[in-house]
Amino acid sequence: MSIFRPALTGPLLGLLFCSPPVSTPAPAQATGKPSLLVFITVDQLREDYLEKWRGQFTGGFKELLDGGAFFTNGHQDHAITETAPGHASTMSGRFPRSTGITRNISGGVNGDPNAPLIGVTGLSASPFRFRGTTLTDWLTTRDGRTRVLSVSVKDRGAILPIGRSKQAVYWYPAGSFTTSKYYADTLPAWVTAFNARHLPERYAGRAWELLLPEANYPEPDSVPIENQGRGSVFPKLLPDDSSRVAQVLPGTPFMDEVLADFALEGLERLNLGRGPQTDLLAVSFSSTDYVGHSFGPDSRELHDQILRLDRALGRFLDSLYKLRDRGSVIVALTADHGVMPFPELSQQRYSPPPRRVNVRPAVTAARAVLSQAGADTAAADLESGALVIERNRAGVTPALVNSAADSFVAVAKRIPGVLRAERFGTLANHDLGTDHIARRWVQMFPPDVPVEAVIVLTPGSYWEPFSIALHGTPHDDDSHVPILFFGAPFKPGRYTRFVRTVDIAPTLAQVLGAPPTEPLDGRVLTEVIK
Repeated sequence: MSIFRPALTGPLLGLLFCSPPVSTPAPAQATGKPSLLVFITVDQLREDYLEKWRGQFTGGFKELLDGGAFFTNGHQDHAITETAPGHASTMSGRFPRSTGITRNISGGVNGDPNAPLIGVTGLSASPFRFRGTTLTDWLTTRDGRTRVLSVSVKDRGAILPIGRSKQAVYWYPAGSFTTSKYYADTLPAWVTAFNARHLPERYAGRAWELLLPEANYPEPDSVPIENQGRGSVFPKLLPDDSSRVAQVLPGTPFMDEVLADFALEGLERLNLGRGPQTDLLAVSFSSTDYVGHSFGPDSRELHDQILRLDRALGRFLDSLYKLRDRGSVIVALTADHGVMPFPELSQQRYSPPPRRVNVRPAVTAARAVLSQAGADTAAADLESGALVIERNRAGVTPALVNSAADSFVAVAKRIPGVLRAERFGTLANHDLGTDHIARRWVQMFPPDVPVEAVIVLTPGSYWEPFSIALHGTPHDDDSHVPILFFGAPFKPGRYTRFVRTVDIAPTLAQVLGAPPTEPLDGRVLTEVIK
């Protein structure tokens, strides 16, 4: 996330509201090769959410935790723990240094002039920056009949799990589902018909109320720093205007319900999971990210969002198993990143106490070096803790780059709240087995990205300009995510060893008999395979 401009796009829940005056199916039984893989990503799902609220789950989380193989020490093992890099690594089995997806803004899916949206306004989107292959490619190489559907509210959440494959990929940019010209010239009839049902608009005037009695929520209901002090108490009223509610729905738990309905509709219309090949349904739920950014991980709102997502997942799985034989379905679940609490609410959680940090003086120092030499100062920019200096800009020379980067590091080291500032090229000299911060930076960028230096704040600290809850650092609060496998091929249980999200794809490939077509960073998690 740039320190100068937010990488977050879409509505933020709390700015939209004002304060007002399942039963669990039986375990799966093996019936042969899986005919359907359901790959679920929950945007901004910290692993500890599944631990501390497990006793309140009655839906999908409960089923997957009770009957699945749950890795409790899973990590997005790269430094910029944002949505785009996280989604690109899970089904590719490769770190951002290999996928080329390094950041949400300049390293994400937007900016392809050949991929405008179909039928709506919004940012063009495609996997034009993505490098290499994913599990989708391995499946279709093994069996050309494999069909794939990938859906999300966010473009990067729908696009990046399947890489460059031109399959059925849809997201929700402006109140309805669509795709870009990269994938199709027109929307298929089933998507048009689904949009014509106007499901999001049916939530107009509805209130987001607590799912459980208030006594089940230890978090305070009104915390001034949450959501900039606006709409911070329950119940929360949605707009009465139907078109407006369709725009803001992603910032509520109700969008997860609509997305699940869309995924099931696509499953049926595309005839996924009927064999004999293995098909793939990828669903990325985004509302937890929107709620988490607005209210933070310690909020009552986030607590209720996770409980409601549990119920939505339960209904989704129940409906799925009515449509397809549960014994032929396998499920994998993970997250693209975690999140850190607001510094003001976590003073006792970290040492030293976290703070909001202004690192602009370090960038100013780098640009001053360029300016004094008559070079283009816009060549230097800081995004997501990485200082990039574009060497092809006017007046920029290798010696000048080194001088500017050294100046950046020297000034950054003196700024209170900065844990580390270092030239990128020196990070590989550390013991990458024990220095997880250095390792995650080394695994972040391909050689052709001109990163000259990196900066890491103390745990729990925020970049100063932001009022929303943040993620994107190499610290464990942002990297620690659940990794879960469910279905007949897997050994249920709780697994505590350190694993990475890049291990998911090779593990699924092993189960599905779809060998990767290129070298991977991930390893097969053999202990969970029967």
